[in-house]
Amino acid sequence: MPELDKEFLEYVVKRLVDNPDDVQVERTIDEMGVLLILKVNPKDMGQIIGKEGQTARSLRTLLRVIGAKNNARVNLKIYEPEGSRRGGERGSSRSDASSSVDEAVADLKL
Repeated sequence: MPELDKEFLEYVVKRLVDNPDDVQVERTIDEMGVLLILKVNPKDMGQIIGKEGQTARSLRTLLRVIGAKNNARVNLKIYEPEGSRRGGERGSSRSDASSSVDEAVADLKL
């Protein structure tokens, strides 16, 4: 059962997105714990992030619970390709930039 966190994330995300075949999860383990890197079709990013980041925040919370049950620290990073709409595009709204900063800070929490 060591990759239960990865399987759970794939299961949930594939049911949220329009392009489930594009969902990829990379799992690495280091001294900080387990890191899951989620890659989805760029068109599905909004569905994974959710309104004001709520979906991403919920996924992270659920993964932390799974990790706690297995005595592991689980962190989720959502891969955003270069040139994606969120945060990197000129003219993006201030709230989008703030959301990106909030997500980055959430990723740093131990």
